[in-house]
Amino acid sequence: VQLQASGGGLVQAGGSLRLSCAASGRMFSHYVMGWFRQAPGKEREFVGAIVWRGVSADYADSVKGRFTISRDQVNRKVYLRMDNLRPEDTAVYYCALREGNYMYTAVTRWPYWGQGTQVTVSS
Repeated sequence: VQLQASGGGLVQAGGSLRLSCAASGRMFSHYVMGWFRQAPGKEREFVGAIVWRGVSADYADSVKGRFTISRDQVNRKVYLRMDNLRPEDTAVYYCALREGNYMYTAVTRWPYWGQGTQVTVSS
């Protein structure tokens, strides 16, 4: 499994960005794709996830109502739409994948990772 994330950049507070993650290679029948982020000096944290063959999505409390995850099943892409961005959203954002249908929030539960894309929100 290979994951390629893109779409990061610099945006002012209150602005929006959309991240993309393309999955390729061997794929499972059932899997979950997620987004995590890591700010400087902090641990990597769960942002949200979506069940690939279902309708379920889950979000961290800090982003609920501002971030939305969607997917393109034909092209094996997952998106993270980020609205009303805040300076504290500044981080490197990673997409991740795990087999199964459970949206674990723990980093250690996700074996496949993309390379990360920087999101910087200025105040």
